[in-house]
Amino acid sequence: TVENILGDSEYSHAKVPGWNSAVIETILKKMKEDNKNYKYVVTCVILQRNGAGFYAGSSVIWDKNNDNSAGYRHETKAMYAIINVFALRI
Repeated sequence: TVENILGDSEYSHAKVPGWNSAVIETILKKMKEDNKNYKYVVTCVILQRNGAGFYAGSSVIWDKNNDNSAGYRHETKAMYAIINVFALRI
């Protein structure tokens, strides 16, 4: 999903909100189609690659037997995209 939407695009501040929404909505749609027994939380951060540092963290309290998460980092010459998906069993 991320590769299809962002590919090797040049960073454009004006396009970031659209890219962000497209990534999140597409992932949510695909996840919901695959398994309707979960609630999903998807985050997407798109940053211009300019040498600045970035740190993000998260913490969860959940049922380790039924809930899960996954992260993905997309990197080009111009930007980074960091995507996290949390799946919480209903």
